Parts: sequence; structure tokens; C-alpha cells
Amino acid sequence: MYLKHFGLSELPFGITPDTSFTYSVQYHQEALNTLLMALSEGEGFVKISGEVGTGKTLLCRRLLQTLDDGWVTAYLPNPNLDADTLFLALAEELGIKDAAGLDQYHLVRRINHTLLEHARAKKRVVVCIDEAQAMPVATLEALRLLSNLETEKRKLLQIVLFGQPELDEKLHRPEVRQLLQRIAFHYRLGGLKKNEIGHYIAHRLRVAGYRGDGLFSRAALRALHRASGGTPRLINILAHKSLLSVFGEGRQLAKLRHVRLARKDTEGACRAGWLWG
Repeated sequence: MYLKHFGLSELPFGITPDTSFTYSVQYHQEALNTLLMALSEGEGFVKISGEVGTGKTLLCRRLLQTLDDGWVTAYLPNPNLDADTLFLALAEELGIKDAAGLDQYHLVRRINHTLLEHARAKKRVVVCIDEAQAMPVATLEALRLLSNLETEKRKLLQIVLFGQPELDEKLHRPEVRQLLQRIAFHYRLGGLKKNEIGHYIAHRLRVAGYRGDGLFSRAALRALHRASGGTPRLINILAHKSLLSVFGEGRQLAKLRHVRLARKDTEGACRAGWLWG
């Protein structure tokens, strides 16, 4: 690859969520603040939605890293499960050893018992569910019933849903309207603003070990924003391909033509009229 050519220690524009590359753009910090406030107030449900590539999984990981040892956390990355299997997955995340083979009634009782133990130990429990738009409606309703577990003072379990816009559509179906009413806090992730992309690119390059002058011209940065719509994942893909083109030419600066080539090779990138010819 181009690591040695640009003096990098690792690839700066990977698409796997990596908190070591976190750059706190405005919308991401606002979303994290919303989550922390909602959890501190004991809300049962919180929802974060956003298009593909806007950083929902990264935000989830940031949240889990931010919570201190007063929290017990559970993470469910694939919730396309029936209710019984979802409860079993939650039980495993909570360290319940004897959950296998229990029917739903006894499984929920076992989860409730564990949550009460954590409450007595002054621990709060949060489960983060990624890709929540994939949950069947019946499972969403079962999740609502699970959220009924509480003491006289507070909820025993807080639930954060991370999902694509399809989750918003699913939650407006009549059969899950009770769950929708319980979501007190919600944040919709957007994209980077024009004035943020240069700092974003520079930050990722710096974390990856780059110590030289800027690798992208101003025109290239503007083109990256237009072609990506500000979506971080697309920015990373386009920036990576642009640097590959620069490396192939034996040069050191990504220009408009390099971003143009990257856009033509990337499905999902925006076409910005005159910019691309």
C-alpha cells in the first residue's frame, strides 16, 4: 500500500469503526451528550438513528467506553431475532449461566433476578442494540415488556436503540405505538459540515502517523464533501482511493482529479454536476 510513501504507520481511512480515530464532530458530540443525559435521568428507551455510514456503531462504542464501573453494559449487534432468542442473548451478555433451555417466562424471571442483584449493588444496566431496524415487530414489543422491569424508584434496564431510518418507520406502526411513546430522547445523526471535513481528514492522518503538510488540496476537500454528502464512511472510502491514485503517480498531494477518479469508482457517491465533468 502507500504507507511508506506518505510516512504513515497505519491506514488512515479504514471503514471499520475504530475509536482511536474518533474525531468529535458537532453532531457526534451532541448525540453522545444526549445519550449520557438520557441515561443519567434513568430513561427506559433512547433512540439514535441515521443513514448508513454516519457513525452509529462508532457512537455506540464511544458510549460504552465512556460509562464508568457503576454501569453494567450489554451489546447486541445483530437483533434480527425472535423474542426468545433475543432474551437468551441478553441473558448471556449479563453473564447468566443457566439460561439455556428456559422458557420465556422463566428466562425473563432469571433476567429480572439478575437486574435486581445489580440494583442492590448500586449498579445500573444498559443494553445497546445496534442495527435495531432489523428487529421484527414482535421482538420490539417483547423488548417493551422487558423494559417494564423496575423498582419503585427507577428502571432496572435501560435500552438504547441504534438504527437506520427504517427503524423510525417501523416504530410508527400501530402495533408498536406504546414503545414509541416510551422513547423520551432521540437523536438523528447527520453528516460532516463543509468546514469540518478538513479537520476530520487532518485528524485521521495525524492519528495514522502523518507529520507532513496537508495531503489534500482545498479543491480536493471540497470535492470530498460534495461526493460524500458529508457521510464519514464515504469520506473514508473516497479519501483512501484518492491517496491510492496519488501514490500511483508518485506524487504527494491529492487534487480534484484524484477525487474525481475515486468518485467514479465508488457506488453511492454523489454526482455534483460540473464538478465531475
